Amino acid sequence: MKIRLDRDIMAEAVAWAARSLPTRPSVPILAGLLIKASDTGVTMSSFDYETSAQIEVPATVVDEGEALVSGKLLADISRSLPNKPVELTSDENKAELVCGSARFTLQTLPVQDYPNLPEMPAATGTVESNDFAKAVAQVVVAAGRDELLPVFTGVRLEIEGETLSLLATDRYRMALKELNWSPASTTASGAALVPAKVLNETAKSMTIGEKVTMSLSSGSVGDGLIGFEGSGSGGTREITTRLLDGEFPKVRHLMNIQPTVSVRANTSEIQASVKRVALVAERNTPLRMIIGEGQIALEAATGDQAQASEAIEASVENHAGGELAITAAGFNPHYLSDALSAVDAPFVHFSFTAPGKPCLVTGLDSIDGEPHSDYKHVIMLMRLPN
Repeated sequence: MKIRLDRDIMAEAVAWAARSLPTRPSVPILAGLLIKASDTGVTMSSFDYETSAQIEVPATVVDEGEALVSGKLLADISRSLPNKPVELTSDENKAELVCGSARFTLQTLPVQDYPNLPEMPAATGTVESNDFAKAVAQVVVAAGRDELLPVFTGVRLEIEGETLSLLATDRYRMALKELNWSPASTTASGAALVPAKVLNETAKSMTIGEKVTMSLSSGSVGDGLIGFEGSGSGGTREITTRLLDGEFPKVRHLMNIQPTVSVRANTSEIQASVKRVALVAERNTPLRMIIGEGQIALEAATGDQAQASEAIEASVENHAGGELAITAAGFNPHYLSDALSAVDAPFVHFSFTAPGKPCLVTGLDSIDGEPHSDYKHVIMLMRLPN
């Protein structure tokens, strides 16, 4: 194999494909990055039996062929190269990379031992890449991190005609985002549980083009595969990953909150206040939201050592009449901060029912506008001491 390609194109392609490599591969061969040169260009691939990544970039192919080299090492080398064209040649035993006066020789791995990448399923539909990246970012904040409970580490994608829904929960909070997309069939329907970490990285990396093509296999959730493809100036990128097994909990009904008390305020003001007040919050203790007439106050403390409070102007509405059904709510400060960032709206709307019950957080375009219906974030409130 002998190829020539632009230094920046190579560095970006190698970095993108290599980031999917396993940190501790189950077998040494999976630490390799497969480079294939053909008459259409150069393809770089990585695979760990769960997730595959493949990128095709333009290059001058002198001799077609393929080589398998250490992906992490090649990524480190590519980042350090001078801004000059790169020439890469290989034989059965070694690969040689030349860029200007810099020259590297790498031992190759046996290509015949490398597993075949899974085939991309048939296209299910397309979605605007920027919309998809934003939607995924809004939802993954609510996904779990505990690998002992894998079903909570995923994002459930639900397809119903021209609506694509994303849902995640870690049992203490949940997020739902609905957006329009273009299905291959108007009667398309289905669901998939995708690892949140893979989905997040994929969505961000697919903004190179205007559209992302999503391909969902027809198998069951445990045996299924999902693929994503995007094309742009950085080449054509493809990712496939195995779907998570297990039954995702039915949590949609928790989004249907009929508030007894609602609070509206400026999002950036609350975000800044939460950041300040939470500085004195003791681990595993709530940040209190005290609801009053025309304002809310945020409070936190670490025993008798430190206390903080800050009042914020707010619009408070009592839907039940009489006295307020809830005058204080306890939030996990990190969950509240994540929700405010994910809402991505100038104003925020809190829907409360009763102390210790779930709170619905939605966005508003104006202080007296209608709450957004396409994104909902629910936080389980913490119990406050009497």
